[in-house]
Amino acid sequence: MVTTRGRLDAADPTERSGSWDFDEADAVVLFVHGLGADAESARDQAYTARLGLAAATGDAAEPDPDAPPVVGYSWASNVDWGPAKRTADANAAPLADWLTAWADDDGRPVHLFAHSLGARVTGATLRELADRGRTDALASVSLFGGAIPNDSVAVEGRYGSAVAAVDAPVFNFHSRNDRVLGWVYRASDRTRAVGHGGLPASASPPAGYEDIDVTDSVGDHYSYFQPEEGCLPRAIDRIGIE
Repeated sequence: MVTTRGRLDAADPTERSGSWDFDEADAVVLFVHGLGADAESARDQAYTARLGLAAATGDAAEPDPDAPPVVGYSWASNVDWGPAKRTADANAAPLADWLTAWADDDGRPVHLFAHSLGARVTGATLRELADRGRTDALASVSLFGGAIPNDSVAVEGRYGSAVAAVDAPVFNFHSRNDRVLGWVYRASDRTRAVGHGGLPASASPPAGYEDIDVTDSVGDHYSYFQPEEGCLPRAIDRIGIE
């Protein structure tokens, strides 16, 4: 795990914990959780994503033990909606710091998986990386049930230019069955979420961006990365993870 909980004002806001024994791995997945996760829940979700990857790169009867390791990015999202959005934005610089340090010191590809409000952390981080001229820090970006406005990733949107600038594909996995986004998010932010229906028809996608409708395989807001029931098999097909 990498965490910024209680550390955003520190000189080095990220802290590592847990096992980092994956020297044989060719790539890593960085999992950024969404709203309402305490430290334990953040760790559990990252572990679930690891199980989902193992099942997706193997099969239901024999999960792949050599699936890419998952590093969980734990941030203080277990607060009310407004403060959580501000904290998501405040994590842009620390996450960009970690990604650029990884690229410089390790160099193995990083595939970023962002769930729910983790998409806001990710969008803000892409902007930070673009501002720094470090668009090379990621191998791919996947949004799962992204809790950000559906036009924010358009060419003229808040994150559009950063999506176009990053040297990596950006995939948006969205589901109409996601009632948290279809009802709760829409009522809270008075707009539609990109994780519910993708870009609006009137919007232009930036270069490198792709909407992927997974309504047929994702039944709710928490199923995207679950083993055997989410959409990780489609994600690894797009990304090229083996």
